Amino acid sequence: MALDLTPDNIESTITDNDIVIIDFWAPWCGPCKSFGPVYDKVSEEYPDIVFSKVNTEEQQQLGAEFNIRSIPTLMVFREQIIVFSQAGALPESALHQLIGQVKELDMDNVREEIAKQQAQQG
Repeated sequence: MALDLTPDNIESTITDNDIVIIDFWAPWCGPCKSFGPVYDKVSEEYPDIVFSKVNTEEQQQLGAEFNIRSIPTLMVFREQIIVFSQAGALPESALHQLIGQVKELDMDNVREEIAKQQAQQG
């Protein structure tokens, strides 16, 4: 079952866990409703990953903080770095594929790339 995120627990959830997936959704959103059961089903197969949800209707501040423009939006953090962010519901197979790719990431390379980008911008 997905963890409901609020301003009170979002930071500690991202900080205290290796991989955190956030589903930004709203009760009135049709694609969100069809994606919810897929998300919950896949979450049961990966006990080492935190699957969480942000109800953008109730948590408008978080939606704004993460620049959520459309829902559903899926965001994946690995070692506190956003490694994936995309609007739209994923089919189950694509969600499994995404999780596999996130687990295979070399986070040292990811941090190196971020440092290079920041150096170029600075």
